[in-house]
Amino acid sequence: MINNIKLGPLTIHMYGIMVALGFLSALIICEKRAKKRGMDTDILFGIFWCAIFGGAAGSKLLYYTVNLPDVLKDPSILWNFQNGWVVYGGILGGVFASFLYCRYKKADFVQYLDLVLPAVAFAQGCGRIGCFFAGCCYGRETESAFSIQYWQSEYAPNGVKLIPTQIYSSVGDFALAVLLMIYARREPKKGKVAAVYCILYSVGRFIIEMMRNDYRGEWGILSTSQIISVFILALGIGIFAAAEKYSAS
Repeated sequence: MINNIKLGPLTIHMYGIMVALGFLSALIICEKRAKKRGMDTDILFGIFWCAIFGGAAGSKLLYYTVNLPDVLKDPSILWNFQNGWVVYGGILGGVFASFLYCRYKKADFVQYLDLVLPAVAFAQGCGRIGCFFAGCCYGRETESAFSIQYWQSEYAPNGVKLIPTQIYSSVGDFALAVLLMIYARREPKKGKVAAVYCILYSVGRFIIEMMRNDYRGEWGILSTSQIISVFILALGIGIFAAAEKYSAS
């Protein structure tokens, strides 16, 4: 896989292209769904920008936390904005910034969360294709016929067969986006779409983590993302139960 494509003096980074495509696709999907539901698109655009900047901040903050020993050894890592982005940090940072924005605007945060999370899953699928091109978030070595090999990656080991974890993640994210949008059409109680996202994404991410081989922090036998997945799963179950209880009262 080739991440950097040179067209004369111009270099196109496929990772950046796929991330940008993911954001744009998410915005289009959210706007279309918001109009169908009669929701305020101005609020939606505000959430979109909060998700971008809050997500970027959260992504870098979690990266710095996981790689704190390396940062202390080489503080210049703090100013490297080309690498070092953690998906879970981006999700948490984007959600938190959007929550603050909705509080400021006196908008129903949970209602908008239900709206945007299917599109977030779709954007994540695009982003994982970017990871596939770049070679980051790579899998363990394998002898399986269904594998990938890198020859020019700056991140993955070159010349060895690897589990295509990025492809598995991407397919799973796209499938999650479709399932959530189908589920949303049934008009479930407020908060349940967000809850299902938390449950399914956390379970899928926990499983994918067992196949990955890049360093991403660890707590005992679990990676940092697996620890977070456990909490997100518990949160999703709690939100789903609360939504069910609220609707029954």
